[in-house]
Amino acid sequence: MKTRILAALTASLLATTLPAPLIAEAHSEGASPSATITPQTRSRELAGTFGGVRVPYTATIAETILTGDDGKQEAVIVTTSYVKSPRDTSRPVFFIYNGGPGSGSVWLQMGAFGPKRVAIPSDARDDGAPPYPLLDNPDSLLDVADLVFIDPPGTGFSYLTKGTDPGKYYGLRQDARAVAEVIRRWINDNGRWNSPKYLGGESYGTSRTAMVVDELEGGTYNDVGLNGLILISTILDFAGREPTPGNEMAYIVTLPNMAAAAWYHGKVEAPSVETIAEEARRFAIGPFATALLKGQDLPADERASVRRELSRLTGLSEQYLEQANLRVTSQRFYKELLRDRGLTIGRLDARYTGVDYDNAGETPDSDPSFYGIDAGYTAAINEWAREGLGFETDREYQSIGSLGASWDWSLGGRGRNAYLNVAPFIGQAMRQNSQLRVFNAQGWYDFATPFFGAEYSLNRFGIPQDRITYEYYDAGHMMYIRDEDRAKLSRDLRAFIRAR
Repeated sequence: MKTRILAALTASLLATTLPAPLIAEAHSEGASPSATITPQTRSRELAGTFGGVRVPYTATIAETILTGDDGKQEAVIVTTSYVKSPRDTSRPVFFIYNGGPGSGSVWLQMGAFGPKRVAIPSDARDDGAPPYPLLDNPDSLLDVADLVFIDPPGTGFSYLTKGTDPGKYYGLRQDARAVAEVIRRWINDNGRWNSPKYLGGESYGTSRTAMVVDELEGGTYNDVGLNGLILISTILDFAGREPTPGNEMAYIVTLPNMAAAAWYHGKVEAPSVETIAEEARRFAIGPFATALLKGQDLPADERASVRRELSRLTGLSEQYLEQANLRVTSQRFYKELLRDRGLTIGRLDARYTGVDYDNAGETPDSDPSFYGIDAGYTAAINEWAREGLGFETDREYQSIGSLGASWDWSLGGRGRNAYLNVAPFIGQAMRQNSQLRVFNAQGWYDFATPFFGAEYSLNRFGIPQDRITYEYYDAGHMMYIRDEDRAKLSRDLRAFIRAR
């Protein structure tokens, strides 16, 4: 971030260095012991107006050291917390992270809920070149909850020490155990065991939430009770993500997104995005699903009828749909929808458009809804953490890492785990905690985590429906990029937290 930090940041730096909770020597394979890592903590006393309320708060960026059974320091986890001053243990605490796997908490911290936010275009235009203004964020939730942003292992400034086996931290279970330990440690260190607690994240962060709630509430007599799970751009059932041959569900759950995107870009007609989305839902789960499941037994007249309606809903020609066997992947859709205009559309947010090297080919060169925002967020988190909060490190902040390639996606137990669905963990937590509620936020134009896929995964048997709140936004994966939707998300979550 190239603009100057606002005047509030002139408050004096309370630089403190806390003793390591567990003293151990870090070893690298075949090498002599290295120096013990002493965790860094930096705090500042600040104030801001959030939700119309003036709130003094302590901003703290700190390292938590995770150790192995042998006492070796294995992981350094960075948290950034914002706690109202003076401390009030009756206030809720909201533990927040992003997804990936491999994504730091920069997106939700600098875009939605933190006391400062980066200003980038709200109308799906590219964020361009610096400087990117860092502004006070009146939509932060600090008026209703203390906030703790967590960068899981391998994301943000968090890292594994030399010689640590990545397999101990990079995986569904492994990552969840690490995050749960950080949460338990923060609760203990800050005396917040009896405070109302909310847990949530974005994208893979919703999958992480399902896993972490199982670590915190499932199967032990040392539970950390939770009041709410906050899911933003939800992915729980991964069958809807993979359009591998024979998996028809991937086409069913993305069809409503295609209809919404086609409506936004003027390729189909409907009174509203809600109207076209509902039409597409009914068609997807009805005639379209039936046609796909019939495979080569689909009669010609039924095929023609489905093809016509599919064309009406998606804005794609019947000829193209026939050539695709009625099965259009999302990647093909990004390229085909606006091919006549020489444009592609975004994956994270279909409102964004891009221009490829040429107009041929099946898939876009890149995602215009990612390169349209990443520079601004990267600048913002580095400016705020290093200069705003005084965090000292020579490490590069990992906004989006590449952990997915080495991620352990297995859940354990019997079988091959080819079908990954973590939604049952949420159902189990809700059945075993009668006051646990779920908030689900989805953008109409998000192809990374389609809204119909989230609805499908959350309405399966075993998940109490009367404690789930659904809200929708006129943007994509990071709906808070759009100013109006950031304000709406803030209002919706305030209401959710206050309703406990």
